[in-house]
Amino acid sequence: MSTILQITGADPNLSSMTRGIKGANLEDTLNELGPFTILAPVNLAFSKLSPAAFEELLKKQDFGKLSDMMGNHIIKGKKMMKDFRDGQKLTTLSGKEVNVTVSNDEVRINGSKILSKDRQGSNGVIHSVDMVNTH
Repeated sequence: MSTILQITGADPNLSSMTRGIKGANLEDTLNELGPFTILAPVNLAFSKLSPAAFEELLKKQDFGKLSDMMGNHIIKGKKMMKDFRDGQKLTTLSGKEVNVTVSNDEVRINGSKILSKDRQGSNGVIHSVDMVNTH
């Protein structure tokens, strides 16, 4: 079975997330046993950031900011769609707390809607989301 990093890297809709993970030097972490849950923003979500903000972070190799941004989308532990509860608070790899809201079978993490869900790898699970969590 592929790792979550291999699955993310093979999905053309998640190429910006893959570039961000590499730029933030998080590859070694995400190749560990985990398990991890990746809340991977689709490419369109990255394009909604202020003009060229993400590209600027990649170019500058600003590991601190980039690592925080990417880490905001990674949770230790395996959280399948059925595991999310309304009002739940989860801690990301970068130490930030995110809020879960569940309404009408729709799950949002800090306002970001889960689009595709439960893509399992050998060391975790991936859910794609429609927004970049910058804080």
